[in-house]
Amino acid sequence: MTNPLADMEWPEVIFAIGTNMTEAHPVAATRLKRAVARGARLIVADPRRIKLAELAHLYLPLRVGSDAALLLAMAHVIHREGLVNWEFVERFTTGAEAFFEHIRAFTPRWAASVTGVAAEDIEKAAVWYASAQRGAIYYTLGITEHASGVDNVMCLSNLALMTGHLGRPGTGLNPMRGQNNVQGAGDMGATPNSFPGPQKVTDPRAREMFEKAYGRPMDGEPGLTKIQAIEEAGHRIRAMIIAGENTLVSDADALRVERALRSLDHLVVIDIFRTETADLAHVVLPATSWAETDGTFTNTERRVQRVRAAVPPYGEARPDWWIVAQIAQRLGIPGFGWKDAGEVFDEACSLIPNYRGLSWRRISEGPGLHWPVPSPDHPGTPRLHENGPAAGRGVFQIIRYRDPEEFVSPEFPVWLTTGRRLPAYHTRTQTGRAGGLDYLLAEETLEVHPSDVQAWGLQDGGWARVTSRRGSIRIRVQANPRSPRGTVFASFAFSQVPINVLTGGGYDPVTHTPELKAIPVRVEPA
Repeated sequence: MTNPLADMEWPEVIFAIGTNMTEAHPVAATRLKRAVARGARLIVADPRRIKLAELAHLYLPLRVGSDAALLLAMAHVIHREGLVNWEFVERFTTGAEAFFEHIRAFTPRWAASVTGVAAEDIEKAAVWYASAQRGAIYYTLGITEHASGVDNVMCLSNLALMTGHLGRPGTGLNPMRGQNNVQGAGDMGATPNSFPGPQKVTDPRAREMFEKAYGRPMDGEPGLTKIQAIEEAGHRIRAMIIAGENTLVSDADALRVERALRSLDHLVVIDIFRTETADLAHVVLPATSWAETDGTFTNTERRVQRVRAAVPPYGEARPDWWIVAQIAQRLGIPGFGWKDAGEVFDEACSLIPNYRGLSWRRISEGPGLHWPVPSPDHPGTPRLHENGPAAGRGVFQIIRYRDPEEFVSPEFPVWLTTGRRLPAYHTRTQTGRAGGLDYLLAEETLEVHPSDVQAWGLQDGGWARVTSRRGSIRIRVQANPRSPRGTVFASFAFSQVPINVLTGGGYDPVTHTPELKAIPVRVEPA
Protein backbone atom coordinates (compact mmCIF):
# COMPACT_ATOMS: atom_id res chain seq x y z
CA MET A 1 0.00 0.00 0.00
CA THR A 2 1.23 3.51 -0.72
CA ASN A 3 -0.66 4.80 2.33
CA PRO A 4 -1.01 3.50 5.89
CA LEU A 5 -4.17 1.80 7.08
CA ALA A 6 -4.99 4.86 9.21
CA ASP A 7 -5.44 6.84 5.99
CA MET A 8 -8.43 4.67 5.06
CA GLU A 9 -10.60 6.89 7.25
CA TRP A 10 -9.78 10.15 5.45
CA PRO A 11 -10.54 10.02 1.70
CA GLU A 12 -13.30 12.18 0.25
CA VAL A 13 -13.90 9.53 -2.43
CA ILE A 14 -13.06 5.83 -2.10
CA PHE A 15 -12.84 3.68 -5.22
CA ALA A 16 -12.93 0.00 -4.19
CA ILE A 17 -12.57 -2.42 -7.10
CA GLY A 18 -12.13 -6.18 -7.03
CA THR A 19 -12.12 -6.27 -3.25
CA ASN A 20 -14.63 -8.04 -1.04
CA MET A 21 -13.08 -6.25 1.90
CA THR A 22 -15.79 -6.83 4.50
CA GLU A 23 -15.20 -10.60 4.16
CA ALA A 24 -11.52 -10.83 3.18
CA HIS A 25 -10.25 -7.92 5.32
CA PRO A 26 -13.02 -7.32 7.88
CA VAL A 27 -10.88 -5.41 10.39
CA ALA A 28 -9.46 -3.00 7.82
CA ALA A 29 -12.93 -2.57 6.32
CA THR A 30 -14.11 -0.95 9.55
CA ARG A 31 -11.95 2.04 8.66
CA LEU A 32 -13.73 2.44 5.33
CA LYS A 33 -17.04 2.24 7.14
CA ARG A 34 -15.90 5.07 9.42
CA ALA A 35 -14.90 7.13 6.39
CA VAL A 36 -18.34 6.63 4.86
CA ALA A 37 -19.99 7.55 8.16
CA ARG A 38 -17.97 10.77 8.11
CA GLY A 39 -19.30 11.64 4.66
CA ALA A 40 -16.91 9.99 2.19
CA ARG A 41 -18.39 8.85 -1.12
CA LEU A 42 -17.87 5.16 -1.80
CA ILE A 43 -17.66 3.71 -5.34
CA VAL A 44 -17.65 -0.09 -5.54
CA ALA A 45 -16.93 -2.03 -8.74
CA ASP A 46 -17.58 -5.76 -8.45
CA PRO A 47 -19.53 -8.38 -10.45
CA ARG A 48 -21.35 -9.42 -7.27
CA ARG A 49 -23.45 -7.20 -5.06
CA ILE A 50 -21.21 -7.84 -2.07
CA LYS A 51 -21.89 -6.26 1.33
CA LEU A 52 -19.45 -3.47 0.51
CA ALA A 53 -21.61 -2.63 -2.51
CA GLU A 54 -24.61 -2.22 -0.21
CA LEU A 55 -22.72 0.60 1.53
CA ALA A 56 -21.78 2.26 -1.76
CA HIS A 57 -23.07 5.57 -3.09
CA LEU A 58 -22.33 4.24 -6.59
CA TYR A 59 -22.22 0.54 -7.48
CA LEU A 60 -20.69 -0.57 -10.79
CA PRO A 61 -21.73 -4.22 -11.47
CA LEU A 62 -19.19 -4.97 -14.19
CA ARG A 63 -18.92 -8.29 -16.04
CA VAL A 64 -16.19 -10.56 -14.70
CA GLY A 65 -12.87 -9.97 -16.45
CA SER A 66 -13.76 -6.53 -17.85
CA ASP A 67 -11.96 -4.35 -15.28
CA ALA A 68 -9.52 -2.78 -17.76
CA ALA A 69 -12.38 -1.64 -19.99
CA LEU A 70 -14.01 0.19 -17.08
CA LEU A 71 -10.72 1.79 -16.02
CA LEU A 72 -9.74 2.88 -19.54
CA ALA A 73 -13.11 4.56 -19.93
CA MET A 74 -12.75 6.33 -16.57
CA ALA A 75 -9.37 7.67 -17.75
CA HIS A 76 -11.03 8.83 -20.97
CA VAL A 77 -13.67 10.77 -19.04
CA ILE A 78 -11.15 12.37 -16.66
CA HIS A 79 -9.17 13.67 -19.63
CA ARG A 80 -12.22 14.70 -21.65
CA GLU A 81 -13.74 16.62 -18.75
CA GLY A 82 -10.57 18.57 -18.01
CA LEU A 83 -10.02 16.92 -14.62
CA VAL A 84 -6.37 15.96 -15.13
CA ASN A 85 -4.05 17.29 -12.44
CA TRP A 86 -1.65 18.91 -14.90
CA GLU A 87 0.70 20.26 -12.25
CA PHE A 88 1.29 16.73 -10.90
CA VAL A 89 1.51 15.21 -14.37
CA GLU A 90 4.11 17.70 -15.60
CA ARG A 91 6.26 17.54 -12.44
CA PHE A 92 6.15 13.85 -11.64
CA THR A 93 5.23 11.72 -14.68
CA THR A 94 6.38 10.73 -18.14
CA GLY A 95 4.56 9.31 -21.16
CA ALA A 96 1.46 11.46 -20.61
CA GLU A 97 1.08 12.74 -24.19
CA ALA A 98 0.99 9.27 -25.75
CA PHE A 99 -1.27 7.98 -22.99
CA PHE A 100 -3.86 10.74 -23.37
CA GLU A 101 -3.94 10.21 -27.13
CA HIS A 102 -4.36 6.47 -26.58
CA ILE A 103 -7.38 6.74 -24.24
CA ARG A 104 -9.42 8.87 -26.66
CA ALA A 105 -10.78 5.68 -28.21
CA PHE A 106 -12.10 4.17 -24.95
CA THR A 107 -15.41 5.95 -24.53
CA PRO A 108 -17.93 5.19 -21.77
CA ARG A 109 -20.33 3.99 -24.46
CA TRP A 110 -17.76 1.45 -25.66
CA ALA A 111 -17.00 0.38 -22.08
CA ALA A 112 -20.70 -0.04 -21.34
CA SER A 113 -20.95 -2.58 -24.19
CA VAL A 114 -18.04 -4.56 -22.69
CA THR A 115 -18.69 -4.26 -18.96
CA GLY A 116 -22.48 -4.02 -18.79
CA VAL A 117 -22.15 -0.91 -16.60
CA ALA A 118 -24.24 2.09 -17.69
CA ALA A 119 -22.14 4.74 -19.47
CA GLU A 120 -23.50 7.48 -17.23
CA ASP A 121 -22.36 5.56 -14.12
CA ILE A 122 -18.87 5.16 -15.57
CA GLU A 123 -18.78 8.91 -16.14
CA LYS A 124 -20.04 9.64 -12.64
CA ALA A 125 -17.39 7.38 -11.07
CA ALA A 126 -14.61 9.07 -13.04
CA VAL A 127 -15.78 12.59 -12.19
CA TRP A 128 -16.23 11.80 -8.49
CA TYR A 129 -12.77 10.25 -8.16
CA ALA A 130 -10.95 12.94 -10.16
CA SER A 131 -12.77 15.88 -8.59
CA ALA A 132 -12.05 14.86 -5.00
CA GLN A 133 -9.37 16.61 -2.99
CA ARG A 134 -8.50 13.19 -1.55
CA GLY A 135 -9.27 10.16 -3.70
CA ALA A 136 -8.08 6.66 -2.75
CA ILE A 137 -8.08 3.35 -4.63
CA TYR A 138 -8.34 0.01 -2.83
CA TYR A 139 -8.13 -3.35 -4.59
CA THR A 140 -7.33 -6.99 -3.91
CA LEU A 141 -7.25 -10.28 -5.79
CA GLY A 142 -10.32 -9.42 -7.86
CA ILE A 143 -7.96 -7.20 -9.85
CA THR A 144 -4.86 -9.38 -9.96
CA GLU A 145 -6.14 -12.95 -10.34
CA HIS A 146 -6.76 -12.56 -14.06
CA ALA A 147 -4.86 -13.31 -17.24
CA SER A 148 -4.79 -9.51 -17.54
CA GLY A 149 -3.92 -8.84 -13.89
CA VAL A 150 -0.87 -6.67 -14.60
CA ASP A 151 -2.88 -4.65 -17.13
CA ASN A 152 -5.55 -4.04 -14.49
CA VAL A 153 -3.01 -2.78 -11.96
CA MET A 154 -1.36 -0.53 -14.55
CA CYS A 155 -4.77 0.97 -15.39
CA LEU A 156 -5.31 1.81 -11.72
CA SER A 157 -1.83 3.33 -11.55
CA ASN A 158 -2.68 5.49 -14.57
CA LEU A 159 -5.77 6.85 -12.78
CA ALA A 160 -3.71 7.78 -9.70
CA LEU A 161 -1.03 9.48 -11.82
CA MET A 162 -3.41 11.54 -13.94
CA THR A 163 -5.30 12.83 -10.88
CA GLY A 164 -2.32 13.27 -8.55
CA HIS A 165 -3.99 11.19 -5.85
CA LEU A 166 -0.65 10.05 -4.44
CA GLY A 167 1.61 11.08 -1.58
CA ARG A 168 -1.05 12.73 0.56
CA PRO A 169 -3.27 11.60 3.45
CA GLY A 170 -6.46 9.89 2.31
CA THR A 171 -5.15 9.12 -1.19
CA GLY A 172 -3.02 6.41 -2.74
CA LEU A 173 -3.00 3.16 -4.66
CA ASN A 174 -3.61 0.51 -2.03
CA PRO A 175 -3.54 -3.25 -2.67
CA MET A 176 -4.75 -5.20 0.35
CA ARG A 177 -2.54 -8.26 0.81
CA GLY A 178 -4.23 -11.66 0.96
CA GLN A 179 -2.42 -13.00 4.05
CA ASN A 180 -0.54 -11.63 7.04
CA ASN A 181 3.04 -11.76 5.72
CA VAL A 182 2.70 -11.74 1.94
CA GLN A 183 4.47 -8.37 1.84
CA GLY A 184 7.24 -9.69 4.09
CA ALA A 185 7.74 -12.78 1.92
CA GLY A 186 8.16 -10.57 -1.13
CA ASP A 187 10.56 -8.31 0.75
CA MET A 188 12.72 -11.33 1.62
CA GLY A 189 13.02 -12.35 -2.05
CA ALA A 190 10.32 -15.01 -2.32
CA THR A 191 9.94 -14.32 -6.05
CA PRO A 192 11.87 -16.03 -8.84
CA ASN A 193 13.20 -12.85 -10.45
CA SER A 194 14.43 -11.00 -7.35
CA PHE A 195 16.96 -11.05 -4.57
CA PRO A 196 15.67 -9.79 -1.21
CA GLY A 197 14.68 -6.17 -1.52
CA PRO A 198 13.22 -6.96 -3.96
CA GLN A 199 16.31 -6.32 -6.13
CA LYS A 200 16.26 -7.77 -9.65
CA VAL A 201 18.60 -10.67 -10.28
CA THR A 202 19.35 -9.06 -13.66
CA ASP A 203 20.77 -5.94 -11.92
CA PRO A 204 24.61 -6.22 -11.98
CA ARG A 205 24.95 -4.01 -8.90
CA ALA A 206 22.57 -6.19 -6.88
CA ARG A 207 24.37 -9.35 -8.00
CA GLU A 208 27.73 -7.86 -7.05
CA MET A 209 26.45 -6.99 -3.56
CA PHE A 210 25.09 -10.49 -2.92
CA GLU A 211 28.18 -12.16 -4.40
CA LYS A 212 30.34 -10.15 -2.03
CA ALA A 213 28.08 -10.98 0.95
CA TYR A 214 27.99 -14.73 0.28
CA GLY A 215 31.31 -15.30 -1.48
CA ARG A 216 29.92 -17.12 -4.48
CA PRO A 217 28.58 -16.27 -7.98
CA MET A 218 24.93 -15.31 -8.28
CA ASP A 219 22.83 -16.43 -11.24
CA GLY A 220 21.61 -13.46 -13.26
CA GLU A 221 18.77 -15.41 -14.88
CA PRO A 222 15.29 -15.28 -13.28
CA GLY A 223 14.14 -18.58 -11.85
CA LEU A 224 10.98 -20.47 -12.66
CA THR A 225 7.63 -19.12 -11.54
CA LYS A 226 5.38 -21.42 -9.57
CA ILE A 227 3.34 -22.19 -12.69
CA GLN A 228 6.49 -23.10 -14.61
CA ALA A 229 7.72 -25.24 -11.74
CA ILE A 230 4.47 -27.21 -11.73
CA GLU A 231 4.74 -27.68 -15.50
CA GLU A 232 8.30 -28.97 -15.14
CA ALA A 233 7.52 -31.30 -12.22
CA GLY A 234 8.53 -34.84 -13.14
CA HIS A 235 10.74 -33.54 -15.94
CA ARG A 236 13.42 -30.91 -15.22
CA ILE A 237 12.23 -30.71 -11.60
CA ARG A 238 12.42 -33.99 -9.71
CA ALA A 239 12.09 -32.72 -6.13
CA MET A 240 10.20 -29.88 -4.47
CA ILE A 241 9.79 -28.24 -1.07
CA ILE A 242 6.39 -26.65 -0.31
CA ALA A 243 6.32 -24.56 2.86
CA GLY A 244 3.21 -23.12 4.46
CA GLU A 245 0.92 -23.58 1.47
CA ASN A 246 -1.81 -26.09 0.68
CA THR A 247 -1.01 -26.09 -3.04
CA LEU A 248 -3.29 -28.97 -3.94
CA VAL A 249 -6.38 -27.02 -2.82
CA SER A 250 -5.38 -23.39 -3.39
CA ASP A 251 -3.86 -23.56 -6.87
CA ALA A 252 -5.65 -23.33 -10.21
CA ASP A 253 -6.16 -26.40 -12.41
CA ALA A 254 -6.02 -28.69 -9.39
CA LEU A 255 -6.01 -31.97 -11.35
CA ARG A 256 -2.89 -30.88 -13.24
CA VAL A 257 -1.28 -29.82 -9.94
CA GLU A 258 -2.00 -33.21 -8.40
CA ARG A 259 -0.51 -35.05 -11.38
CA ALA A 260 2.58 -32.84 -11.17
CA LEU A 261 3.13 -33.39 -7.44
CA ARG A 262 2.61 -37.14 -7.77
CA SER A 263 5.21 -37.26 -10.55
CA LEU A 264 8.00 -35.92 -8.31
CA ASP A 265 10.70 -38.26 -7.02
CA HIS A 266 10.72 -36.42 -3.72
CA LEU A 267 8.22 -33.98 -2.18
CA VAL A 268 8.86 -32.25 1.15
CA VAL A 269 6.08 -30.31 2.90
CA ILE A 270 6.74 -27.92 5.79
CA ASP A 271 3.53 -26.94 7.59
CA ILE A 272 1.83 -26.61 10.95
CA PHE A 273 -0.99 -29.07 10.17
CA ARG A 274 -1.39 -32.11 7.98
CA THR A 275 -2.87 -30.74 4.76
CA GLU A 276 -4.12 -32.35 1.55
CA THR A 277 -0.78 -31.41 0.00
CA ALA A 278 1.11 -33.03 2.88
CA ASP A 279 -0.76 -36.26 2.19
CA LEU A 280 1.20 -36.48 -1.09
CA ALA A 281 4.57 -35.76 0.53
CA HIS A 282 7.42 -38.20 1.04
CA VAL A 283 8.59 -36.19 4.06
CA VAL A 284 6.55 -33.83 6.27
CA LEU A 285 8.44 -31.45 8.56
CA PRO A 286 6.33 -29.86 11.33
CA ALA A 287 6.68 -26.07 11.60
CA THR A 288 5.84 -23.80 14.50
CA SER A 289 2.69 -21.70 14.44
CA TRP A 290 2.71 -17.93 14.90
CA ALA A 291 2.24 -18.28 18.66
CA GLU A 292 5.33 -20.50 18.90
CA THR A 293 7.61 -18.39 16.71
CA ASP A 294 10.02 -15.47 17.14
CA GLY A 295 10.38 -13.32 14.05
CA THR A 296 8.84 -10.47 12.10
CA PHE A 297 5.82 -9.87 9.90
CA THR A 298 5.68 -7.12 7.31
CA ASN A 299 2.02 -6.36 6.75
CA THR A 300 0.00 -4.82 3.94
CA GLU A 301 0.92 -1.24 4.90
CA ARG A 302 4.67 -2.08 4.83
CA ARG A 303 4.90 -2.05 8.62
CA VAL A 304 7.67 -4.34 9.88
CA GLN A 305 6.52 -5.80 13.20
CA ARG A 306 8.20 -7.98 15.77
CA VAL A 307 6.38 -11.15 16.86
CA ARG A 308 7.32 -13.15 19.94
CA ALA A 309 6.72 -16.74 20.88
CA ALA A 310 3.98 -16.96 23.48
CA VAL A 311 4.21 -20.72 24.07
CA PRO A 312 6.93 -23.34 23.49
CA PRO A 313 6.77 -25.37 20.26
CA TYR A 314 4.56 -28.45 20.34
CA GLY A 315 6.20 -31.82 19.81
CA GLU A 316 8.95 -31.75 17.18
CA ALA A 317 7.80 -28.49 15.55
CA ARG A 318 10.56 -26.04 14.63
CA PRO A 319 10.58 -22.53 13.08
CA ASP A 320 10.63 -22.38 9.28
CA TRP A 321 13.98 -20.56 9.20
CA TRP A 322 15.58 -23.29 11.33
CA ILE A 323 14.20 -26.07 9.11
CA VAL A 324 15.45 -24.37 5.93
CA ALA A 325 18.85 -23.74 7.53
CA GLN A 326 19.16 -27.38 8.57
CA ILE A 327 18.33 -28.58 5.05
CA ALA A 328 20.94 -26.19 3.63
CA GLN A 329 23.59 -27.37 6.09
CA ARG A 330 22.92 -31.01 5.21
CA LEU A 331 23.33 -30.08 1.54
CA GLY A 332 26.71 -28.60 2.38
CA ILE A 333 25.72 -25.00 1.61
CA PRO A 334 27.63 -22.50 3.78
CA GLY A 335 26.07 -19.37 5.28
CA PHE A 336 23.09 -20.89 7.08
CA GLY A 337 24.55 -21.01 10.59
CA TRP A 338 22.17 -18.58 12.29
CA LYS A 339 21.63 -19.01 16.02
CA ASP A 340 18.21 -17.35 16.17
CA ALA A 341 15.65 -15.35 14.21
CA GLY A 342 17.36 -12.11 15.18
CA GLU A 343 20.50 -13.07 13.26
CA VAL A 344 18.40 -13.88 10.19
CA PHE A 345 16.68 -10.49 10.36
CA ASP A 346 19.87 -8.51 10.90
CA GLU A 347 21.47 -10.20 7.90
CA ALA A 348 18.43 -9.31 5.77
CA CYS A 349 18.57 -5.68 6.92
CA SER A 350 22.21 -5.44 5.84
CA LEU A 351 21.25 -6.42 2.28
CA ILE A 352 17.86 -4.74 1.75
CA PRO A 353 17.98 -0.96 1.16
CA ASN A 354 14.43 -0.43 2.46
CA TYR A 355 15.34 -2.24 5.70
CA ARG A 356 18.82 -0.79 6.18
CA GLY A 357 17.84 1.38 9.14
CA LEU A 358 16.19 -1.52 10.95
CA SER A 359 17.70 -4.10 13.26
CA TRP A 360 16.44 -6.85 15.53
CA ARG A 361 17.08 -4.62 18.52
CA ARG A 362 15.29 -1.60 17.04
CA ILE A 363 12.28 -3.57 15.81
CA SER A 364 11.94 -5.15 19.27
CA GLU A 365 11.57 -1.78 21.04
CA GLY A 366 8.47 -0.28 19.39
CA PRO A 367 5.22 -0.90 17.50
CA GLY A 368 6.96 -1.41 14.14
CA LEU A 369 8.09 0.89 11.34
CA HIS A 370 6.95 1.33 7.76
CA TRP A 371 9.68 0.79 5.18
CA PRO A 372 11.61 2.34 3.62
CA VAL A 373 13.77 2.94 6.70
CA PRO A 374 17.09 3.87 5.05
CA SER A 375 19.11 4.76 8.18
CA PRO A 376 19.15 3.91 11.92
CA ASP A 377 17.77 7.32 12.88
CA HIS A 378 15.03 7.34 10.21
CA PRO A 379 11.45 7.29 11.61
CA GLY A 380 10.03 5.15 8.80
CA THR A 381 7.81 6.07 5.84
CA PRO A 382 4.09 5.54 6.49
CA ARG A 383 3.17 7.30 3.24
CA LEU A 384 5.03 6.76 -0.04
CA HIS A 385 5.60 9.38 -2.76
CA GLU A 386 5.09 12.44 -0.54
CA ASN A 387 7.71 14.25 -2.63
CA GLY A 388 6.67 12.72 -5.93
CA PRO A 389 7.10 9.11 -7.16
CA ALA A 390 9.97 7.46 -5.32
CA ALA A 391 11.62 6.17 -8.51
CA GLY A 392 11.78 9.68 -10.05
CA ARG A 393 8.80 9.88 -12.40
CA GLY A 394 5.69 7.78 -12.66
CA VAL A 395 5.34 6.21 -16.10
CA PHE A 396 1.96 6.16 -17.85
CA GLN A 397 1.34 2.73 -19.38
CA ILE A 398 -0.37 2.12 -22.72
CA ILE A 399 -2.86 -0.65 -21.99
CA ARG A 400 -5.19 -2.24 -24.54
CA TYR A 401 -8.25 -4.11 -23.35
CA ARG A 402 -8.11 -7.90 -23.61
CA ASP A 403 -10.97 -10.31 -22.98
CA PRO A 404 -10.35 -13.17 -20.53
CA GLU A 405 -8.29 -16.04 -21.96
CA GLU A 406 -11.46 -18.14 -22.21
CA PHE A 407 -14.88 -16.70 -23.02
CA VAL A 408 -18.40 -18.03 -22.52
CA SER A 409 -19.74 -20.17 -25.37
CA PRO A 410 -22.73 -22.42 -26.11
CA GLU A 411 -20.82 -25.31 -24.51
CA PHE A 412 -19.80 -23.28 -21.43
CA PRO A 413 -22.34 -20.43 -21.23
CA VAL A 414 -21.94 -19.35 -17.58
CA TRP A 415 -19.23 -17.29 -15.85
CA LEU A 416 -17.79 -18.75 -12.64
CA THR A 417 -15.94 -16.35 -10.36
CA THR A 418 -14.21 -17.44 -7.15
CA GLY A 419 -13.27 -15.72 -3.91
CA ARG A 420 -13.34 -15.98 -0.15
CA ARG A 421 -15.95 -16.21 2.58
CA LEU A 422 -15.71 -14.63 6.01
CA PRO A 423 -15.87 -17.78 8.23
CA ALA A 424 -13.35 -19.82 6.16
CA TYR A 425 -9.75 -18.65 5.92
CA HIS A 426 -8.00 -19.71 2.71
CA THR A 427 -8.11 -23.55 2.47
CA ARG A 428 -9.40 -24.04 6.05
CA THR A 429 -6.10 -25.55 7.16
CA GLN A 430 -6.62 -23.63 10.40
CA THR A 431 -10.25 -22.48 10.49
CA GLY A 432 -11.49 -25.91 9.41
CA ARG A 433 -10.35 -27.24 12.79
CA ALA A 434 -12.62 -24.87 14.73
CA GLY A 435 -16.07 -26.30 15.35
CA GLY A 436 -17.69 -22.92 15.93
CA LEU A 437 -16.74 -21.80 12.43
CA ASP A 438 -18.29 -24.95 10.97
CA TYR A 439 -21.53 -23.75 12.53
CA LEU A 440 -21.23 -20.54 10.50
CA LEU A 441 -20.16 -22.27 7.27
CA ALA A 442 -20.53 -26.02 7.18
CA GLU A 443 -19.99 -26.59 3.45
CA GLU A 444 -19.28 -24.82 0.19
CA THR A 445 -22.21 -23.82 -2.01
CA LEU A 446 -22.67 -22.45 -5.51
CA GLU A 447 -24.18 -19.00 -5.39
CA VAL A 448 -26.76 -18.81 -8.23
CA HIS A 449 -29.23 -16.04 -9.02
CA PRO A 450 -32.78 -17.25 -8.18
CA SER A 451 -33.94 -16.65 -11.77
CA ASP A 452 -31.13 -18.85 -13.06
CA VAL A 453 -31.96 -21.54 -10.48
CA GLN A 454 -35.39 -21.80 -12.07
CA ALA A 455 -34.24 -21.42 -15.67
CA TRP A 456 -31.54 -24.10 -15.36
CA GLY A 457 -33.78 -26.65 -13.62
CA LEU A 458 -31.91 -26.43 -10.32
CA GLN A 459 -33.28 -26.47 -6.79
CA ASP A 460 -32.23 -24.23 -3.92
CA GLY A 461 -30.41 -26.60 -1.55
CA GLY A 462 -30.17 -29.26 -4.25
CA TRP A 463 -27.12 -30.41 -6.16
CA ALA A 464 -25.53 -29.10 -9.33
CA ARG A 465 -22.72 -30.30 -11.53
CA VAL A 466 -20.34 -27.60 -12.68
CA THR A 467 -18.05 -28.37 -15.61
CA SER A 468 -15.24 -26.37 -17.22
CA ARG A 469 -12.71 -27.29 -19.90
CA ARG A 470 -10.51 -28.85 -17.19
CA GLY A 471 -12.84 -30.83 -14.98
CA SER A 472 -16.13 -31.22 -13.18
CA ILE A 473 -17.36 -31.01 -9.59
CA ARG A 474 -20.58 -31.59 -7.67
CA ILE A 475 -21.77 -28.78 -5.38
CA ARG A 476 -24.86 -27.74 -3.44
CA VAL A 477 -26.91 -24.84 -4.88
CA GLN A 478 -27.65 -21.65 -2.95
CA ALA A 479 -30.22 -19.34 -4.55
CA ASN A 480 -28.87 -15.84 -3.94
CA PRO A 481 -29.39 -12.57 -5.87
CA ARG A 482 -25.89 -11.37 -4.92
CA SER A 483 -24.49 -12.82 -8.15
CA PRO A 484 -25.95 -11.46 -11.40
CA ARG A 485 -27.77 -13.67 -13.90
CA GLY A 486 -25.33 -15.70 -15.94
CA THR A 487 -22.63 -15.60 -13.25
CA VAL A 488 -22.13 -18.04 -10.36
CA PHE A 489 -19.77 -17.81 -7.38
CA ALA A 490 -18.00 -20.19 -5.01
CA SER A 491 -14.97 -20.10 -2.73
CA PHE A 492 -12.02 -22.52 -2.92
CA ALA A 493 -11.95 -23.11 0.84
CA PHE A 494 -13.31 -26.67 0.99
CA SER A 495 -11.22 -29.58 -0.26
CA GLN A 496 -14.42 -31.64 -0.40
CA VAL A 497 -15.65 -29.26 -3.11
CA PRO A 498 -12.46 -28.65 -5.13
CA ILE A 499 -13.42 -25.51 -7.02
CA ASN A 500 -9.91 -25.18 -8.43
CA VAL A 501 -10.49 -28.30 -10.51
CA LEU A 502 -12.37 -25.84 -12.75
CA THR A 503 -9.99 -22.87 -12.81
CA GLY A 504 -6.78 -21.99 -14.64
CA GLY A 505 -7.77 -21.37 -18.25
CA GLY A 506 -5.20 -18.61 -18.64
CA TYR A 507 -2.23 -16.97 -16.94
CA ASP A 508 -0.94 -13.42 -16.84
CA PRO A 509 2.03 -13.29 -19.25
CA VAL A 510 4.15 -11.23 -16.83
CA THR A 511 3.46 -12.72 -13.39
CA HIS A 512 1.97 -16.09 -14.39
CA THR A 513 -0.90 -15.42 -12.00
CA PRO A 514 -3.72 -17.82 -12.97
CA GLU A 515 -7.19 -16.83 -14.12
CA LEU A 516 -9.33 -17.45 -11.03
CA LYS A 517 -12.05 -14.83 -11.46
CA ALA A 518 -13.48 -15.46 -14.95
CA ILE A 519 -13.98 -19.11 -15.84
CA PRO A 520 -16.56 -20.27 -18.43
CA VAL A 521 -18.52 -23.24 -17.08
CA ARG A 522 -21.64 -25.30 -17.65
CA VAL A 523 -24.09 -25.71 -14.76
CA GLU A 524 -26.56 -28.63 -14.72
CA PRO A 525 -28.72 -30.42 -12.15
CA ALA A 526 -26.89 -33.30 -10.48
